[in-house]
Amino acid sequence: MKAQQRPHYTQYILNNYILNPAISGIENYTDVKLSARDQWMGLNGAPRTAYLTIHGPLGKKDYRTSATSYDIPGQNPRGRYYWENYTAAAPHHGIGLTVVNDKTGSYNRFTADATYAYHLGLNATTNLAAGFSAGVTIVGIDKSKNDFGGGDPSDPATGAAISGELNRLRPDLGVGLWLYSRDYFIGLSAQQVIPQKLSFADDAAIITKGRLIPHVFFTAGYRFLLSDDINAIPSLMVKYINGSSDNGFQPEANLKLQYRDLMWIGGSYRYQNGYAAMAGLNIGNTFNVGYAYDFTTTNLNTVSRGTHEIVVGFLLGNKYSEACPRCNW
Repeated sequence: MKAQQRPHYTQYILNNYILNPAISGIENYTDVKLSARDQWMGLNGAPRTAYLTIHGPLGKKDYRTSATSYDIPGQNPRGRYYWENYTAAAPHHGIGLTVVNDKTGSYNRFTADATYAYHLGLNATTNLAAGFSAGVTIVGIDKSKNDFGGGDPSDPATGAAISGELNRLRPDLGVGLWLYSRDYFIGLSAQQVIPQKLSFADDAAIITKGRLIPHVFFTAGYRFLLSDDINAIPSLMVKYINGSSDNGFQPEANLKLQYRDLMWIGGSYRYQNGYAAMAGLNIGNTFNVGYAYDFTTTNLNTVSRGTHEIVVGFLLGNKYSEACPRCNW
């Protein structure tokens, strides 16, 4: 079998912070995101993921309008004015928190991490941020859900004599870099950077021990101005997770078309997995919502009704009515 240990996020373009701690505090406000993902609907024991993220800047004084601002008198906030007047953010700190719960079959994984980042201006229009996350992961298994008939299956991997729920607590550490400017971003991050043993029973008969392995993410995107009203943001994410595929790589491509700061549509393709359609809406300058539907092209499509994912965002302390991530998009 081949699989990754961390969940998929179809709408990563709406919240790259869930993958990269260097984004902590990138905006002029405190960004809060809530998400729920129901993968492979109709399949018993299919993955279900929920998360909460919150991050904001420390010591950031340059509150100014940008490409995502609302109500600039006489200017379209996504028009050419933005390209001509963009300046890099002043050096500042950022802090945040991520809480993720992912349940698949009899396994449940809960992770809580605090994050920190420092944003440095490289030149008049470009910033580089570096950050890290640190916290704990609790992996649990409910043995009662491993009985497929005939009583205790006596699986030595979970201890034949133990019943009920088993839990393992492990430290969690991640790192990241984020290079961003007025029309592009490039990110590199790693989660679970410390490989650790993960075993539910101390049994010498188990030759290959379970372990938590590093997950590496490379992301990049570019913003094209199609007109003064419409932006196109193609992006790419490549994951490297040893054992997750034949060569360990999982690439996926994403395209987002946004009309001003009002609404957007998009689509994505995950290599050897399937396609997704997405849409979103910005309501006022404090609330936004995005929805994605995934269709798998693997044999799972014979038993699955697809995957649903929703992301809801709140912008707190939103100076100058900056409604969407200026640098995440």
